[in-house]
Amino acid sequence: MQKRAIYPGTFDPITNGHLDIVTRATQMFDHVILAIAASPGKKPMFTLD
Repeated sequence: MQKRAIYPGTFDPITNGHLDIVTRATQMFDHVILAIAASPGKKPMFTLD
C-alpha cells in the first residue's frame, strides 16, 4: 500500500519553510499532493490563474 500525503495551503508566497516541508514529505511518502487554496481573508500576491 502506497503512502500519500496532502499538504493544503495558499502558498502565497511560497517560502523556504514550505519547500522544506515538501522536501521532507517526499522522503516520507510515495505521493505528496499540494492543494493550492484561496483564502478570502488574505490579499493575494498571486492569483490562482
